[in-house]
Amino acid sequence: MDGGEDRGMDGGEDRGQGGTGIRPRTALTIAGSDSGAGAGIQADLKTFAALGVYGTSALTAVTAQNTQGVYASAALSPTLVAAQIDAVVEDIGADAVKTGMLANADIIAAVANRIGAHALRAPRSGHGGEGG
Repeated sequence: MDGGEDRGMDGGEDRGQGGTGIRPRTALTIAGSDSGAGAGIQADLKTFAALGVYGTSALTAVTAQNTQGVYASAALSPTLVAAQIDAVVEDIGADAVKTGMLANADIIAAVANRIGAHALRAPRSGHGGEGG
């Protein structure tokens, strides 16, 4: 690499671009897992793929759910959530970030910390707060 190339993505290798050498856009979803695949990271990754975006994920919680309801859920540790974000961003990168289920205040703080530390382009909510 000459320093001007994108880092990550297996040393600059293109994914799914037919050998063009063009690095696809990447998006990181930070959200819970939906075992029924109708929401959560499963739905996000399907949407990213449909839009031609290479999707990555950091799980915040795991659920037992289907189309009828949510039967159980468990939040992951904030340390594990942060480690997933670091692992993905430091290798693959993230052109965009999408958040979903951030199960508790400690996970919210960990995610905010890692988004800031990596200077990621994060979504802004239109709910509450000045300029939201």
